[in-house]
Amino acid sequence: MKSESNIIGAFIRQRRKLLKLTQVQLAAKAGVGLRFVRELEQGKGTLRLDKVNEVLQMFGHTVGPVPMKREEG
Repeated sequence: MKSESNIIGAFIRQRRKLLKLTQVQLAAKAGVGLRFVRELEQGKGTLRLDKVNEVLQMFGHTVGPVPMKREEG
């Protein structure tokens, strides 16, 4: 199972590419650093939530509580 940070990173990378933005362009538009965008897309597990939301807002999304799926066993 993918970790939550990998899911968010993959989502951001996919949306960025759909809009034909480079990581540099996304960082500038979102007001975050290039290193942050790279780490976010790579699924780094420890990133500032406020900055994650700044990037997600570029795509009309935000981090929020969602129900966890229960694994049946």
